[in-house]
Amino acid sequence: MAIKTYRPYTPSRRNLTSLDFSEITKSEPERTLIEVLHRRGGRNNRGLITSRHRGGGATRKYRKIDFRRNQKDGVAAKVAAIEYDPMRSANIALLHYADGTKSYILAPLGLKVGMAVANGPAAEPEVGNCLPLEKIPLGLMVHNVEMNPGQGGKIARSAGMQVTLMAKEGDWAILLMPSGEMRRVLLRCRATIGQVGNLDHGMVSIGKAGRNRHLGWRPYVRGSTMNPVDHPLGGGEGRHAGGGHFCSPSGVYARGGKTRNPRARSNPMILTRRKKKS
Repeated sequence: MAIKTYRPYTPSRRNLTSLDFSEITKSEPERTLIEVLHRRGGRNNRGLITSRHRGGGATRKYRKIDFRRNQKDGVAAKVAAIEYDPMRSANIALLHYADGTKSYILAPLGLKVGMAVANGPAAEPEVGNCLPLEKIPLGLMVHNVEMNPGQGGKIARSAGMQVTLMAKEGDWAILLMPSGEMRRVLLRCRATIGQVGNLDHGMVSIGKAGRNRHLGWRPYVRGSTMNPVDHPLGGGEGRHAGGGHFCSPSGVYARGGKTRNPRARSNPMILTRRKKKS
């Protein structure tokens, strides 16, 4: 989709841009594939804030996305529509299967209405098809990659993301992640061929604070302006740098600080760490 600009009849309109939604072919979602999610405002089941700066926003309904794609192996499907999803950056595609069922999948780049899509080991390695990594040729770009067989896609699901299948060694596939990280995944894990669509999503300029409020984001407050009881960087007389590394109120590092759990089960699967930003 292309980027749409506006005539600057107000100051906020001057820098505001949006997508033109030229790829969207259907405006109303499939009623059988939506559900209502109650707002939590960034709070957990005890009412404590675990995700800061969340609250408000426009009303949205969750679209049920089929990330596993293992229930309809061998059943032909056709793309009925490309839709906008307010819960994610990528667009979604509505599939009509030959047996009458319907489902949503992430819409890869190049997927059009009327194209055929297939699932399972017998599927061809074409855009939109989902099959095990052992059946995918080397060098192809994939997305919605499983970390464990049958778990459903976890890797490369946002707009423009892609993973490259670099090699196959024994029971393992070696993947090149968007961050530059090299990771091992079992060959029995499934992936979808192609790159996630809606590449221009990251080029949109918000333009005004109110638009972020519509998205459910509340204002940020710098930690250095708070009191010491509220933030590790708070306190002091007048404006100051804070005297410590950038972090959250609970002390979690940001802007380059290491936050990965050294005891995470997926750590042995990482062959090469992500590239450091210059």
